[in-house]
Amino acid sequence: MTDKLWGGRFTGKAAEWVDEFGASIPFDYKLAAEDIEGSLAHSKMLGKQGILSQDEVDQIQKGLLEIEQELNDGELKFSIANEDIHLNIESILTKKIGAVAGKLHTARSRNDQVATDFHLWMKHRLPRVLNELTELQKTLVSLADQNADVIMPGYTHLQHAQPITYGHYLLAYFEMFQRDYERFEFNQKHTDILPLGAAALAGTTFPIDQQFVAEELGFDKIYHNSLDAVSDRDFALEFLSNASILMMHLSRMAEELILWGTYEFNYIELDDTFSTGSSIMPQKKNADFAELVRGKTGRVYGGLMGLLTTMKAIPLAYNKDMQEDKEAAFDVMDTILASVNVFTGMLSTLTVHKEEMSTATENDFSNATELADYLAGKGIPFRQAHAIVGELVLKGIQTKTTLTQMPLAELKQASDQIEEDVYEVLKSKVAVERRTSIGGTAVSNVKKEVQRDYKIIEKR
Repeated sequence: MTDKLWGGRFTGKAAEWVDEFGASIPFDYKLAAEDIEGSLAHSKMLGKQGILSQDEVDQIQKGLLEIEQELNDGELKFSIANEDIHLNIESILTKKIGAVAGKLHTARSRNDQVATDFHLWMKHRLPRVLNELTELQKTLVSLADQNADVIMPGYTHLQHAQPITYGHYLLAYFEMFQRDYERFEFNQKHTDILPLGAAALAGTTFPIDQQFVAEELGFDKIYHNSLDAVSDRDFALEFLSNASILMMHLSRMAEELILWGTYEFNYIELDDTFSTGSSIMPQKKNADFAELVRGKTGRVYGGLMGLLTTMKAIPLAYNKDMQEDKEAAFDVMDTILASVNVFTGMLSTLTVHKEEMSTATENDFSNATELADYLAGKGIPFRQAHAIVGELVLKGIQTKTTLTQMPLAELKQASDQIEEDVYEVLKSKVAVERRTSIGGTAVSNVKKEVQRDYKIIEKR
């Protein structure tokens, strides 16, 4: 007979390498604290309901608390032979208190146990994600506040498009991270549901009190279908999806930090703390940490695609495939927390080259739309105005002359509606200040949005 805790109906014993393949303890040991937490609540409920005697509950609780202390002290040792964290904890408990440890599993299955552990693990960590995002947003708002009036080129297709402010640019990412925050906040609702009590898949005949366990563990709700309770991993998929979108936002900004720190742009400089050098080229200062965040985005996407693929054809209820649900979540949680923290550090210490940003809008044609709008304001149809300005831009490119450098007589040859006041309109600062529509880049708008964003953070 096999020596497994579930081995009563088995006569054969698996080879060691087979046990290793099937075991999840190499990674699900990270659920140890949650497994003990869930077992403490479960055993307390069994005693409250009279399913176990108070003496039995006391023995189980005492043993579990000893195991918890050993875990906190780093003294707990786990075994591949016991497959997963649940059987490892039960085996350790059995060595401490004897056969009564076996009563702990009354009215539950590893199916609802692992689901509960995983919910608890996620429930404990999502607040930290929200806290790290808040710190990142605080840094962005502060930086936007300091740079509300710093003029820079706005880009489309990575080409100079129209002048904006650096503060306006930074607040665009605040909005992205705000949506990320709200997604993770909503993720908590689907994580905050108790599966324990579903047992293997059909519920239990014992007179359990799931509401009591939910209150003990701090869960807001209880699953209303036992099949769904043990087979639902939507909360994990939502987390991985939210994490993927977050990493996409970080990666986009990382790309710009990398580009803007080059000699060609020289808009910003990352602090030495978040840069590295070259082993052969002494002059190099590489944005390696931004590059790492950009690179880690792929591994987060992989976690999402992996679990989606695992779940796509699993029939109800629990199947062993679902053992693959945790490794990616563990890794992704570590990855996003580290990435957000690094970004907060990079942004809070970077140097903004304000003159370089501003100068970049003075020697280009990013004010071309201003001239087209100026002509449209004089009654010329916008499409005609667009064509007129397009011809002037072409001429400017050929003669290496910007619109502001062209003599008025030359501009009037293109349209007699152009007057001396056009040179004021063509200034980058004026172009920025005129965009006062909601969400526009005007400095006054940016300052209002900064105050609005401070209030959003203060309400948390």
